[in-house]
Amino acid sequence: MSTMPSPGRVGDVRRRNVALVLAGIQKNDGTTRAQLAAESGLTKASVSSIVTDLLEAGLVRETSVTRDGERGRPGTGLVLNPARGALAAEINVDYLAVGVLDFKGDLTFHETLERHNRGSLPSDILPLLVAMAQRAVTKAAAAGVELLGGELTVPGLVDVERNVVLAAPNLGWADVELSEELPKLLPVAPFGVSLSNEANSAALAELWFGHGADNRTSERFRDFLYISGEVGVGGGLVIDSQLFAGPQGHAGEIGHVVVHPDGPVCACGGHGCLEAFAGQNAIYSAAGIEWDSTSRQMALLLQLAHDGDERAVSAVEQAGRYLGVAVASTARFANISAVVLGGHFVVLEELITPALRRSLDRHAPGLIPEGNVAVSGLGQTAALRGAAEASVRRILNQAYELIP
Repeated sequence: MSTMPSPGRVGDVRRRNVALVLAGIQKNDGTTRAQLAAESGLTKASVSSIVTDLLEAGLVRETSVTRDGERGRPGTGLVLNPARGALAAEINVDYLAVGVLDFKGDLTFHETLERHNRGSLPSDILPLLVAMAQRAVTKAAAAGVELLGGELTVPGLVDVERNVVLAAPNLGWADVELSEELPKLLPVAPFGVSLSNEANSAALAELWFGHGADNRTSERFRDFLYISGEVGVGGGLVIDSQLFAGPQGHAGEIGHVVVHPDGPVCACGGHGCLEAFAGQNAIYSAAGIEWDSTSRQMALLLQLAHDGDERAVSAVEQAGRYLGVAVASTARFANISAVVLGGHFVVLEELITPALRRSLDRHAPGLIPEGNVAVSGLGQTAALRGAAEASVRRILNQAYELIP
């Protein structure tokens, strides 16, 4: 019986090796062929062959001459080609956004459109998003960047296999299929457009570009809960530097953890969820601020709180207190010891974190160390960055398909 591997198996090995080399280049900007061989365990000949193919495909490029160490011949460094990139698009309750991330990880284009999307039909929103995406593609092309794939991220539960938004209560969407709509965002991209949850995307951005990637804090933030504060409250759970989304992709939904059994009704239909106390609208309502526009409401809330308005201060402190209850429960259950706050929790940092800290010390003393409650520095681009980088990594994992 022949022991020669079948062509399919040979192809699988080649595909794995290509992904391995690309991962090494992404991890160590400017790495050489010799370093890739040493770190990957592949032969120098295999690495050189793969790199030649990647150069021809335009996925990597050579950089200025570097040295492999104190001795030996100079080696040419390799980097992912910044002339390749991915598109990210975001639908949120009060805005739409698109961005372009090149293979170096730089956000080279970002556009936001403030819009009240609650109750809007997908047919109302998606044409606007498609137009924004077309502008992003045009800008990228003018800068010499080819977009190979993309991702749409939304504030709700998604089925990534079927491209269905299962439930996005704050948009008023349920079982919305987007299989026909996603390709319109990037019609000619060889790797297409995928779907993701906004809080999970933001958590990945924090892992790859924020505290999880910061050499000063990365060890403390190998296991953390990312909490996204928008009109709703979302969460992304990172365990051992990997997003843990659960078997159906719905883990980390801290906004719908019950923090008060007799609390007010939430957009999800339940009672007493964290979102009903710590979501933007919940805080504004508790502070006595009427609906206007998000930016004006937040500015007014901050002004009232800093002026010592009792109702405004109480609203923010209540949000922090219940946030602490939810984090304490999640930390005990998921065995995490760090938290990163995003969205409006960043803007409210000085007001809300003391209340959160007091709540944690009361309900889970010592479980979340003092330095392990952090705020994101990625701003409103967190979900876009995470979605785009997830698309880049998906492309790199499938890059074998671009090699002739």
